[in-house]
Amino acid sequence: MHCYIHKGDARRGVDTSNIVKTKQFDLPILKDKNGNYKMKAGLVYLCFSTDFLLEEADCWRPDCWRMIKEREDCHFLFLTKRISRLQNSLPPDWQDGYDNVTICCTIEDQESADKRLPIFNSLPIKHRVITAQPLIERIDISKYLSGIEEVVVGGESDRDARVLDYSWVLDLREQCKASNVNFTFRQLGTHFIKDGNNYTVKTPLLMSQARKANINVIIENKRAAYTFYS
Repeated sequence: MHCYIHKGDARRGVDTSNIVKTKQFDLPILKDKNGNYKMKAGLVYLCFSTDFLLEEADCWRPDCWRMIKEREDCHFLFLTKRISRLQNSLPPDWQDGYDNVTICCTIEDQESADKRLPIFNSLPIKHRVITAQPLIERIDISKYLSGIEEVVVGGESDRDARVLDYSWVLDLREQCKASNVNFTFRQLGTHFIKDGNNYTVKTPLLMSQARKANINVIIENKRAAYTFYS
């Protein structure tokens, strides 16, 4: 609901129900005439405008895993609402996870947290992040934070977006601090409540205002995807 990805696709005339390979699908392993990879080492967002675990993409995913395994100089990150599909979508040599892959399980409310996070925590993943964005109600995820490297929180951006209450954000921050987990306040919501006051925030300011809140928590000597998100 109110997803900026869908809105952007609609403006470009893209049908989001049509699942296709992009023209740059195999870019990570393409080489130039000198035998060097065309894509530089660094962070790679997988399926950032969709979901890496989409059922319709099952036939292409083995090729993705092979490219990920080949490019050990890159770190691959993807978000998914379909964490229940991960176990049956892993490559044969996954074992306890690839070190160059971070998986972000997205949640929105208590119901989605209680449904997805127990599954998320039971899976063999080396680097795991919880992405509570858009956060649409106060939630308690304290019992799910063991083994989590970071929690990323943000609101929804849209004229008709659901509200984000700052107290919900601060509550999650305290849960993370208590469990020694990194915390990132990614963005405000278009409709934002702070200290009982209602604000309407322009979309270009959502992320910068979150940074100005200066409430991110970085745990010393603990790896965090925060460096990738920043």
